[in-house]
Amino acid sequence: MTITRHHTNQRMSQIVEHNGTIYLAGQVGTMDDTVANQTQQCLDKVDALLAEVGVSKENVLQTTIWLADMADFEEMNAVWDAWVPAGHAPARACGEAKLARPGFTVEILVIAAS
Repeated sequence: MTITRHHTNQRMSQIVEHNGTIYLAGQVGTMDDTVANQTQQCLDKVDALLAEVGVSKENVLQTTIWLADMADFEEMNAVWDAWVPAGHAPARACGEAKLARPGFTVEILVIAAS
């Protein structure tokens, strides 16, 4: 069994590859920025991490999105909807959670096929 980890420190890895599946750590944007900007920053990081392992957003299988406040759902979705490739929408969950720092409004976790 081969497990490959990228951008690893004592606490976590940004990318873990195992058995044809890519797992990304939760991605956040710049604290205290707008929900739309933080969402775009998260998705830009997702694109960059997937590209490192030769995968694109068309390969995303599942996404979990955490919002600090569900009142931001529509603002986040406007950015999300523009990012998701037509015909390639992943399974998705979105909920409200207290995030790691008060200035974070969105965090996105992705699982993709390689």
